[in-house]
Amino acid sequence: MKKLTLLAALSTSILGLSAGASWADYTLNILHINDWHSRIEGNNKYESTCSQEEKDKGECIGGAARLVTAIRQQREALNGQNVLVLDAGDNYQGSLFFQTYHGDVETEFSNLIKFDAMTVGNHEFDDGEDGLMRLLDKAQFPVLGANVKPNAQSKVGDKLKPSTVVEIGGQKIGIVGIVTTDTPDVATPGPNLAFEDDVEAVKREVKALTDQGVNKIVALTHVGYVRDRDTIAKIPGVDVVVGGHSHTFLSNTDDKAEGPYPTMVDGADGQKVPVVTAASYSKYLGKLTVVFDDNGVPKQANGDPIYLDKSIPEDEGVLKRVAELGGPIEELKNKQVGEFTAAVDGSRETCRAQECAMGNLIADAILDRTKDQGVTIALQNGGGIRASIDSGPVTMGEVLTVLPFQNTIATFQLSGKDLRDSLEAGLSEIEEGKGKFPQVAGIKYTFDKSVAPNGGRLKSIEVKDGGAWAALDPAKTYTIATNNFVRTGGDGYKLFADKAENAYDFGPSLEQVLADYITAHSPYTPALDGRITLAQAGTTQAPASEPAATPAPSQPTAAETTTPAPTTPPADLTPPSSGPSAEPSATPPPAATTTEPAQPSQSSATTEPGSSSITAGGTHTIVQGDTLWDIAEAAYGDGTQWRRIQRANPGLQVHRLFVGTELQIPGRN
Repeated sequence: MKKLTLLAALSTSILGLSAGASWADYTLNILHINDWHSRIEGNNKYESTCSQEEKDKGECIGGAARLVTAIRQQREALNGQNVLVLDAGDNYQGSLFFQTYHGDVETEFSNLIKFDAMTVGNHEFDDGEDGLMRLLDKAQFPVLGANVKPNAQSKVGDKLKPSTVVEIGGQKIGIVGIVTTDTPDVATPGPNLAFEDDVEAVKREVKALTDQGVNKIVALTHVGYVRDRDTIAKIPGVDVVVGGHSHTFLSNTDDKAEGPYPTMVDGADGQKVPVVTAASYSKYLGKLTVVFDDNGVPKQANGDPIYLDKSIPEDEGVLKRVAELGGPIEELKNKQVGEFTAAVDGSRETCRAQECAMGNLIADAILDRTKDQGVTIALQNGGGIRASIDSGPVTMGEVLTVLPFQNTIATFQLSGKDLRDSLEAGLSEIEEGKGKFPQVAGIKYTFDKSVAPNGGRLKSIEVKDGGAWAALDPAKTYTIATNNFVRTGGDGYKLFADKAENAYDFGPSLEQVLADYITAHSPYTPALDGRITLAQAGTTQAPASEPAATPAPSQPTAAETTTPAPTTPPADLTPPSSGPSAEPSATPPPAATTTEPAQPSQSSATTEPGSSSITAGGTHTIVQGDTLWDIAEAAYGDGTQWRRIQRANPGLQVHRLFVGTELQIPGRN
C-alpha cells in the first residue's frame, strides 16, 4: 500500500522528466549488533570474561575495544557509500561493569560508536524507570520503543521515541523500534510503563512514516528471531528487519547457525524481506547490504556476520578507558572462591531446554543455603543463568558473570498442585528458548516436549521425602526456595506470586550463595544426575497430577549409556576455518542437546577399549561407553568433528549409540 501511495504522489513529477531520465537503485549497508549484555571486556569461549592468560593467547572474542575498531574499519571500507549503524537492544546486564556503573559504561561506548538508532531491550528495564532514564538522558542517538507507553506519572515522557528518520545519501530511512511484550514478566519496568502489542505498534509507525514520504522502513526489534521471521517481516510496509533478544546466530557458512544470513521472508507487499540478527555479547558484527529499487522495494540482500576475534585489533583508547573503569572492581573480580575439576555448562542452549550442570549447581546451592528453614525444593529459571565457567580456579568475577542480576534468595510455601502447574508453565516455551525452563533441586521430573505447550508436557514429578523419592502430593504444602525475580512472578511464574504463602524475598544475594557453596565444596565436580529427564514421545507414565508408586531406579543399558557432563566441554564458539575443506566446530552431542533421560555410566576412559585405534577413513564398531565426541577425538584428534561422523551415518541417533553398530568414519580430506 505504501508503494502505491508514493507512486501516485510522484506520478506528476515523473511525467515531467525528460525521456532520458531514470531513477537509480539505492544501496544501503547496515551494520548492527544486539544483546551486548555489558560485555565491555572480551569473552572467552565459555562466554565469560577473558582472563589475562586468555588475552595473552589471543583467545578473546568481542568486547568494547574490538567492537569500536570493527565498526570504524567497516565505515572506512565503505567510505562514500550509504551506511546505517543500529543496535537492537539489551546493552544492559551481564557483567560487573553494569553492576558497578548501571549502564553508563555501555552508553559511553555506544556514543563513541555513534549508532544511528537503538531499540530498547527488556534488560534496559532491569533497574526500573531510573535505569532506563540513565540511558535516555545520556544517549547521543535516538532510543526507540514504539510499543512502550509511559503514563502521566512516568519519568520517561517523550524521551523514548517510537520511530526515527535518518537521511543517508539523499534518501530517507525510517526506523521503527519495538521490544518484547513480555518485558513486565522478564524485567522490572515498574507501574508507569505499559507494553502494547508489537505488531499494532509497527503498523501505526509504518503508516506515520509512509505519510511522510518515507519508502524504506527498517523494523529494529527486540522480540526474537522466530517472531521477526514469522510475524514482523510480514507486516505491510516493513522492508528490512534487524533484530535481537533470542541471541540467534545466523550464517551462510557455519553449520551451527540457526538459519541463513539474511533470512529472506515473503513480505506482505509481495517483496522479499531480509531478516537479520547477530548472536550476542559483541562476538559478531552483522553486516547486511540491501539494494532497493526506485520505489523503495528491496530487490537484493546479502551479507554475513563478522566474527570479532583476534583478527580485529582492539582500540587502544578504549582499552585504556576500560582499564580505568575496571580499577574499582578488579579486586573483587579476581578473588578466587574455589575450583572446578571440569567445565560447568551454563549455556543458553542447554539450560533453557534440559538439565544442565550449572542449573544443578545453582539449585543445589540454593537448597543447601535454605534447608535449615525447612526448604525441601529449589528452583532456578534457566534464563537467569548467563554463562558457563571453565575448569580450574573460579573467581568471583566469573560467578557474577553467571549470575549478574543481583537477585536475592526468596522462600515461600506452595501447594503441590500449584507447583505442578508452575512446572508445566515453565516447560511451555522450550521451542522459543524462553528463560522460564525450571532447573531444580530436591525434586525430579520427566517431561515430553512432543506434547503441546500447557497440554500435559509434565509426565511425572517426585520429591525427596525422608531421604527417599516419593510422588508429589497435590494437596500437600511444600516449602520452596528460588530467586526473588521468579518468586514475584518473573518469567511467567504467576502462581508463585499469586498463591505463595509466607513469602520472604529478601534473603542473601544469589551470587554470594553460589560463591559460598563453591567454596564449601571445592574442588567441585559437575554432574548430570537425571533430576530432569526427557520422555520418549508416546511413552505412557503416571499422570503428574496423581500420586504414583515410586518407580524402581532405572539401570543403564549398553545402548543408552552416555558420557557424564564433566567430560564434555561446552560449545566451542570458535568459527570454522575458511578453507574449502574445513569442517565446522560444533557442540558435542552429550550434555548439549540430550534427547534421552540421563543414565549413569562409567568414565569413557574405562569403557573405550581400542578407541585409540579408530582410523579416519575406516569403520568403527560401537562399544559400551562410546560417544561421538570420543570417537571423533580418537579418529581426528578433535572431538568437535563429531558431526562429520553423524552425517556419514544417516539415521544415527547421537544420544542412543547401540553397541555392535558399525559406523563409517570419514577420511580426513
